[in-house]
Amino acid sequence: MSTGLDASEPQVLRIRYGDEVISVEVRQQPGRSQERLSIHVEPDGRVLVDAPLGVEVGRLLDSVKRRARWISQQLEGFRIQRAHASPHEYVSGESMLYLGRRYRLKVQIDPTAKPVARMHGAFIEVTLPERDPAMVAAALMSWYRQRAREVFSQRLPVVAEPLRWVRELPSIRLQFMKLQWGSCSPSGRITLNPWLVRAPREAIDYVLLHEMCHLRHHNHSRAFYASLSRHMPDWKQIKTRLDSRAEEFLRIEVDRVG
Repeated sequence: MSTGLDASEPQVLRIRYGDEVISVEVRQQPGRSQERLSIHVEPDGRVLVDAPLGVEVGRLLDSVKRRARWISQQLEGFRIQRAHASPHEYVSGESMLYLGRRYRLKVQIDPTAKPVARMHGAFIEVTLPERDPAMVAAALMSWYRQRAREVFSQRLPVVAEPLRWVRELPSIRLQFMKLQWGSCSPSGRITLNPWLVRAPREAIDYVLLHEMCHLRHHNHSRAFYASLSRHMPDWKQIKTRLDSRAEEFLRIEVDRVG
């Protein structure tokens, strides 16, 4: 029995890398040297292998497996680029942010389950009774809000501890916003955007410190910035990094929920 591929039609092989199944389309080329295999990852997510006619399946699989890590990294890079250019579709495989890291969305259907999202390893898993993008979006919003409440509550006392003017921790309200990370009312109530939990911890600490400096200076005066710089000397760099990804971190999912 021949172990070579049939050259009469395109062939697709599949390999597993971690939790990912990678499909590889083999393009057999008559003029290609028997020693040469070439692997390409296309922006649309296709993985192509240019190979000589009659190439052995085992050889192909070995070659692709050796490059599996590189292929997976390229696929993830293109997924990120596509995610930036288009709205979420709320399907398995999409990239989701949490504390500055990327996780893969996994949508699971269980007719007996209530909609719920949870983190599991490198995935944010959403289980729901039927396939409904709006239901996925709602479950994710609820999950982000809960994680934001937990993370902000953990970081608030840490950031406040060296601030002599903070005698008791301010109350925090969560509100999804399109343009703001947070705000501080004249009465001292701090409002934070739950989407901020998508950003790295240093960015969260910066926003918390910024708002707590407003407890002392209800403006953006020199004194305000002096207090900010005293307690976070590199705040400008952190703010620049945060603002450079504002469109990504503040992506609004509300329209999907209705």
